[in-house]
Amino acid sequence: MRLLIYIVVGVIGGLILLVGIVALIGSRLPKSHVASRSILLSKSPQEVYAVVRDFGTAPQWRSDVKQVEVEAPPGGPVYFREIGKNDTINYELVEDVPGQRMVTRIRDTNLGYSGQWTYLFTAENGGTRVTIREDGEVSNVIFRFMSRYVFGQTATIDSYLTSLAKRLGEEAAPQ
Repeated sequence: MRLLIYIVVGVIGGLILLVGIVALIGSRLPKSHVASRSILLSKSPQEVYAVVRDFGTAPQWRSDVKQVEVEAPPGGPVYFREIGKNDTINYELVEDVPGQRMVTRIRDTNLGYSGQWTYLFTAENGGTRVTIREDGEVSNVIFRFMSRYVFGQTATIDSYLTSLAKRLGEEAAPQ
């Protein structure tokens, strides 16, 4: 029985130490980051833009999104809420130049992360290069460590671009 207690205390102590080390390393990483990835698709910039800009249909082609609620009053800002597997995130469409450029920003302030995505739709070789630039900030030190060393700062962009390619009937890998 005493050995079991030592083992349990050792495991708990080890976990506390591990979390402390992760938090320490995360606290030493910069809060802000910039990440950029792109993908070349065979469709026109207008066709690709139309799919990306239609926020309400995202659950049909993005496995990480269950539902999207769009609020776009005439003459007002466009807000949308993505309800996903793990959380709900509120966004604002900050800039919209059809077929060329779009910027979305996270409106929530309590997620442990925030930022914006800039989408560029550039004609290239008869198709479109879609580039997403993430200007992000991760305030939670543990999540900062995880995003840097575990799943990577481009994981969400890569997943999005891969899903977009599949939605357009293409097999393309983000670069």
